[in-house]
Amino acid sequence: TMRLQAPQFLALFTPGLRSVAELFEKKNYELRIAGGAVRDLLSEVTPQDVDFATTATPAEMKEMFTAAGVRLINNKGEKHGTITARLHDQNFEITTLRIDVVTDGRHAEVEFTTDWHKDAERRDLTVNSMFLGLDGTLYDFFNGYEDLKNKKIRFVGKAAERIQEDYLRILRYFRFYGRIAEKPGDHEPITLQAIKENAKGLAGISGERIWVELKKILLGNHVSHLVQLMYELDIAQYIGLPLDGNLEEFARVTKNIQNLSPKPMTVLTSLFKGKDDVTNLDLRLKISKEEKNLGLFLVKHRQELTKAPGPEPLRPYQDFLMDSREANTNSKIFELLKYQGEEQLLKEMQEWTVPSFPVSGHDLRKMGVSSGKEIGTALQQLRDEWKRSGYHMDKEELLSCLKKL
Repeated sequence: TMRLQAPQFLALFTPGLRSVAELFEKKNYELRIAGGAVRDLLSEVTPQDVDFATTATPAEMKEMFTAAGVRLINNKGEKHGTITARLHDQNFEITTLRIDVVTDGRHAEVEFTTDWHKDAERRDLTVNSMFLGLDGTLYDFFNGYEDLKNKKIRFVGKAAERIQEDYLRILRYFRFYGRIAEKPGDHEPITLQAIKENAKGLAGISGERIWVELKKILLGNHVSHLVQLMYELDIAQYIGLPLDGNLEEFARVTKNIQNLSPKPMTVLTSLFKGKDDVTNLDLRLKISKEEKNLGLFLVKHRQELTKAPGPEPLRPYQDFLMDSREANTNSKIFELLKYQGEEQLLKEMQEWTVPSFPVSGHDLRKMGVSSGKEIGTALQQLRDEWKRSGYHMDKEELLSCLKKL
């Protein structure tokens, strides 16, 4: 058996975890690290959050923690078998081993078990089905560690069965493929077959759950390959993507954008031909208002808002920003520059401070312009002059302009 002693693993042993481990040991309940955290630790990555699995039932855990005076956090997880305890300013999410009794493709009714193998069996992918004892012993019933080393993404057991338990697993397959696999196109034919045959099941999954997975896919590796696969396997139509998505543009933009940390919506918009595609996505996935606005902005401006020839390539973007009356326009312009693959211009634009217009109505009154209407007109004329100068003219220059006007 393999025993892990990596620094990332040893770093988990905070005073909180030591106290938790002690309580479980006293009662002879087994406690192990489960799922994604094990995968991360084996890849020498510090896990974002650590989930634990145990042979103790929720009732036994509650009794044990309450007797020890440990605070429990009420996280509606109890009916799925999860108890959250808080020790030393740290939360510990601990779930009883379970078997799925009935599944409907969305959620499962579970019953508790003390059989680690049975619990591993109901998990989605082999790389997510491992456990790690607190002494570093790896419990791996489905060759997850081999798959992780070989960068293979496979379902636990039969792909079709796992997918039918929860159709969202189709997207989880893509997400982990984009995270772990080395190259595009390294799928088992039987897996792709199972995905294609069950794609329709995604129609019954809530938009919010789909969007969470899709966003992670869009920011992972091999995204162009994976989205193309979604079209080939008939998934796209069930998750709000346009039937005739522009895959060439998508391939081009995903290449442009690789090292620019785009927002997921910026990547996705390259599939869209027009604003209806954004609206339809929103209807299916209930994206945020900000995401929807960004999609509409990119679809509208990606063609005509481009860099200027000559010495001031940024001018069109700067002018657009100065004329805009909307909030967040600068962040939308940053995303547009990423979409267009303009890395250098993006840097310059991010460093550019929006200059403030140096003349006010008060200045004009001092010069004897009295009517509000005239002031408004004069300010607009000066603003245009200022813009033509590249925002360089100062107050004096502008006011002497006014005399000429």
